[in-house]
Amino acid sequence: MRSFLFAPGNHPRRVEKALTLDTDAVILVLEDAVATAKKPVTRAVIAATLARPRTGLLYVRVNAAETEFCCGDLVAVVKPGLDGIILPKVESPATLTTIDWVLRQIERERGLKEGAIDLIPIIETARGLRDIDAILGSGTRVKRVAFGAGDFTLDVNMIWSRNEAELSYARARIVTASRAAGIEAPLDTVWVDLQDAEGLEASARTALAYGFQGKMCIHPNQIPVVNRVFTPSAAEIAFAERVVDGFARAEAEGSAAIQVDGKFIDYPIVYRAQRILEKVAALRARERQ
Repeated sequence: MRSFLFAPGNHPRRVEKALTLDTDAVILVLEDAVATAKKPVTRAVIAATLARPRTGLLYVRVNAAETEFCCGDLVAVVKPGLDGIILPKVESPATLTTIDWVLRQIERERGLKEGAIDLIPIIETARGLRDIDAILGSGTRVKRVAFGAGDFTLDVNMIWSRNEAELSYARARIVTASRAAGIEAPLDTVWVDLQDAEGLEASARTALAYGFQGKMCIHPNQIPVVNRVFTPSAAEIAFAERVVDGFARAEAEGSAAIQVDGKFIDYPIVYRAQRILEKVAALRARERQ
């Protein structure tokens, strides 16, 4: 899951285009981008969109659980064709267990497979980051979380700079908590400067280095950059193959340490190489679907 593209649910042309793009998932937005008076009609538009063909997965970003809109959002959009829900501003385990319960009741009522609707919480407040271990340990259907730097920096009164050094602690905390909880690597925050492609790439490479599996996008032009950064290069794949093959031969001969291209290779390096090859295999399998 490399790229998630946000598209405002109340803009039919943007939604139509988003469904044709080479993004791993499209997120139709019911939250901040939609005025209060427009939310009911936008729910209906999104529900109708669920039956349309698309190139990737389809998610809906509902309003936060604490608002008066969240329950109505879920009732309107949890239908066949929906792949998942993006839940903003999650700050407690109780929020996740409540939303998970609501999703399960709707799935039962509508004949959907229980637990089939993915649920991705966004960590974007100080409370959410502080309590992330408890949030991820709540025993819900959550497979991965996302980081929202815009609301997070606003909440803690940080200045969101171009080099994003101030996000280091939050990024490391979210990745570490995800690993400790035994779920997938998280999704990184959006890049808001649409004119700064170099900044976007630097942000994506930083997120990759921290251990994120992908990044959320706010414009179609960002998708190719994000997909490229989070896809292993040909050189990385070739090196990983040499490591795995060479180490397998060494193990068969009773050795657990070798050199490949002048680099010392032991088990941690082999495991990293195996992860790269597993990721490539998953990407290729998706392309064949």
